[in-house]
Amino acid sequence: MEPFLPLFYVLGIAWLLPQDWRSRPGRRMIETGIILSLAVIVARYLYWRVTVTVWPVEGLNAQSVFIWSLFVVECVSWLDATALFLALSRRVDRSPEADRGESGLRAADPADLPHVDVFIATYNEGLEVLEKTIIGAISLDWPRERLHVHVLDDGRRDWLRDYCAEMGVNHITRDNNAHAKAGNINAAIGRTSAEYILVLDADFVPQWNFLYRAIGLFDDPRVGIVQIPHNFFNADPMQNNLRITGKLPDDQRLFFDAIMPGRDGWDCAFCCGSNGIIRRSAILQAGGGLPTGSITEDMLLTMVMLRHGFVTRYLNERLAVGLAAESLQAFFVQRTRWARGAMQILFLRDGPFGPGLGPVQRLLFLPTHWLTQSLSQLAAMATPAIYLWTGLLPLINADLDAVLSYQATAILGTITALRLLCPGEYHPLASSVHGVLQAFRLLPTVVVTLFKPFGHAFKVTPKGRDAADGVHVDGFTVRLALGIVLMTGLGLLMNANYNLRIIDGGSLVPVVAFWSVWNMVVLVIVSTIAITPPMARAEERFPLNEVCRFHTEHAVWSGDIRDLSLNGINFEVHDDYGPDLPGAESWLVIDIAGVGSLPAIVRRQTGTSIGCQFALDQPALRQRLIRRLFTEGLDNSTHNDDGIQISLTLLASILRRDRRSQHIPDPPGAPPAWVARRIADSDGDRLTEDWHSGPVHRSEARLRA
Repeated sequence: MEPFLPLFYVLGIAWLLPQDWRSRPGRRMIETGIILSLAVIVARYLYWRVTVTVWPVEGLNAQSVFIWSLFVVECVSWLDATALFLALSRRVDRSPEADRGESGLRAADPADLPHVDVFIATYNEGLEVLEKTIIGAISLDWPRERLHVHVLDDGRRDWLRDYCAEMGVNHITRDNNAHAKAGNINAAIGRTSAEYILVLDADFVPQWNFLYRAIGLFDDPRVGIVQIPHNFFNADPMQNNLRITGKLPDDQRLFFDAIMPGRDGWDCAFCCGSNGIIRRSAILQAGGGLPTGSITEDMLLTMVMLRHGFVTRYLNERLAVGLAAESLQAFFVQRTRWARGAMQILFLRDGPFGPGLGPVQRLLFLPTHWLTQSLSQLAAMATPAIYLWTGLLPLINADLDAVLSYQATAILGTITALRLLCPGEYHPLASSVHGVLQAFRLLPTVVVTLFKPFGHAFKVTPKGRDAADGVHVDGFTVRLALGIVLMTGLGLLMNANYNLRIIDGGSLVPVVAFWSVWNMVVLVIVSTIAITPPMARAEERFPLNEVCRFHTEHAVWSGDIRDLSLNGINFEVHDDYGPDLPGAESWLVIDIAGVGSLPAIVRRQTGTSIGCQFALDQPALRQRLIRRLFTEGLDNSTHNDDGIQISLTLLASILRRDRRSQHIPDPPGAPPAWVARRIADSDGDRLTEDWHSGPVHRSEARLRA
């Protein structure tokens, strides 16, 4: 019973905490208690690990090299864990400051508000990506004469120049593409003059109230950057490839919703490349532009500004939405660039080892997790197979009781602490799967960058149609994952046979057997993610609960919207109209609050449920629909803190065979004459009417004010 006492202690903490402890006044004290308890558990484990299982190793042989290699990887992993829990110990909420700032800004004379430049950096993105961001930028709630939208086109495309002229925004190009995105932004800094600069990636759409929520944080003269989180309106590769959209939160929630607020508490939040507002005077004092020594110029910019006395503040609100990597190929391009750029800063004077930073800042800006996480994940996946096939022990002098008392307690304690502190952001099985998926591809990149930090080509993450053209099967990941599964499984079978076994019993066998099964489950899920199914839909849907009105040629009815996208709408008719209900291929005109009257053709009718496809051949209609969907706070992301449900969903995804895409219908033909007349007669600028019982939306007049 004694070996289980530490385990019971860990489980007891989780069990005895009240469910609503996060909303109680003593939350910060409880969080501190959780972290300190974990520190004691881990310190106890590491003392045992060093004195019992590592230090007694003698000689230079395969066994000693194996033991020490695993221990070194484990130690640097615990160093990363220290940085993680250090950040989580000081999370701050800037929303009250944003409330005060917004109140002051809205009470001020519009003529006294500062000028803002909006930079939309683009290279090769298509119009289907850029139009949402440009429309979102010109729809920002800010005095028009003080808002200046610039599209920074490093692709120097004539069609984009013409589109910018049509939309009334500035199109900026340069003669070369030196220093990629950083160089593009720096060129624009020299050609603009507003007090603040909002930087947006080509695929991030700002919400209408972005500036009023964020600008007030600059009342503190130390603030050089205000960063907003990255939230997404589409499924990431893990959600999409496993067909679990709506059940698993996206993979960046732990960083943006838990880690970044904690880094802010230590004045170590950093610019994330998009959705950040920069104080022009601060960047001019810090060198006049973004640093170009690393392809992760955003993090480097924060460290440069720190050395000049400016901090980055983090406002954790959903004030912009963008595209998560749309395919596994795009995901690896993106993460490879992040990992390479992060490792580059280790070699720069402005990096974490350069002068002018404190010990906590150096620790929190160390990017070593790109290396240590990849190493630790691969070591964890390979160790059972190595033991089963060679007999090399991962631990010496350790029986089952000791492993349960020390190692299992430390691991379970870490998982429990993260689940208590980040219940909606951290999910153990999902985190393991995601870590292994990245490790296979990123470890070679990180190792190469350590030996050759610079001189690598900058690759833009494919978006839109470019991302959809990615490979459907990542053969490397599938072969490596299933290869380790095969070796582990055969190792278990071989050692189950008395005549073939390599390991002759031993107290570690039950531990390694459990470890092996866990690894095989993780690896099978990874191999499933590596097989990309066909695209599910052309445009993302947003759930909506509002009344709409729809017209046939001779009747007007009403219904409740269930979801809405740029392509179409699903709604439930209020009453059963029987045989008079419009069937498939019927034309309708649908009135939507905040948008106007849209022509649509019925693609599906089941009972009182109707699904329609829009025929948006008028740019003004499409622009109003984009504003409604992407700038007014509609949220189609997944929020789920039920770890058991998520784990079961991941396990079930292994057995799910139906990976067919939904049928994407062809664009509708020309609508009948009565539809065109109805659209022409509608008042497109009147966005609320007496039939609408939902919230009142801003008018087009206010958007253009």
